[in-house]
Amino acid sequence: MGGVAMSTAAHPAHHPVQLVVSRGLHGAVAGIGGGIAFGVVMAMAGMLPMVAMLVGSDSDGVGVVVHLAISAVLGAGLGLVAPFTRFLPLLGAGAVWGVIWWVLGGLLLMPAGLGMPVFQMGQTALTSLVGHLLYGIVAAAVLYGLRRRAGHL
Repeated sequence: MGGVAMSTAAHPAHHPVQLVVSRGLHGAVAGIGGGIAFGVVMAMAGMLPMVAMLVGSDSDGVGVVVHLAISAVLGAGLGLVAPFTRFLPLLGAGAVWGVIWWVLGGLLLMPAGLGMPVFQMGQTALTSLVGHLLYGIVAAAVLYGLRRRAGHL
C-alpha cells in the first residue's frame, strides 16, 4: 500500500476556496496580533481617542475596538495578497503593507474622515509610521507562524 494520496475532499483546507478562506482568516488573526503591538504605541501616544472619533466617540476603549477591527480587516488583506512562504520575504511584505496603510489610512483616509488636513507631516504622522511598520512586521511574523502551523508553507 505504501503512501496513499489524499484527495482534496479529504483535505478541504487544500481546496482552492478553502485555501483562500484560510489565508484570509490567518491574515485576520495576524492583523489582530499586529494591531495589539501598534495599539500599545497608540496608547502611549494618546492616539486612541482619535481612532474612536471615527465612530463618534472619544473613548480609549472604543478606540481599541475600532483599531483592532481595522487591524483584522487589513490583516486579512495581507493574508490574501502576500504569497511569500519564507520568513524574511514575508516580513518585508509586512513592512511594505504597513507603509502602504500608513499612507492610505494614517495620512489620507483617517484625517479626511475626521475633517482634518490630509498628508500632514509632523510628530503624529511619524509616530503613526512607526506604529504601521510595527503592525506590518508583527502581523507578518504571526502570519508566518500560522501558515507554518497549518502546513501552508
